[in-house]
Amino acid sequence: MGGLPEPNEGRDSDDDGQDIVLDARIQDAIGRSLKAHYDDLISAPIPDRLLVLLAELEAKERRDDQQ
Repeated sequence: MGGLPEPNEGRDSDDDGQDIVLDARIQDAIGRSLKAHYDDLISAPIPDRLLVLLAELEAKERRDDQQ
């Protein structure tokens, strides 16, 4: 507990202990799908409430730096 992970930890294996490997085309399709999803998230506008909170935090940090 709390030590280094075993070399195969987190990998899926079949009943014979063989590593399960996805076909490269499937991996590519999953990768493209994830990239498209995250690109949409990154390009989404920042909610106004979050912008207000960030501005408040910056103002507080400036006040703290001046003291």
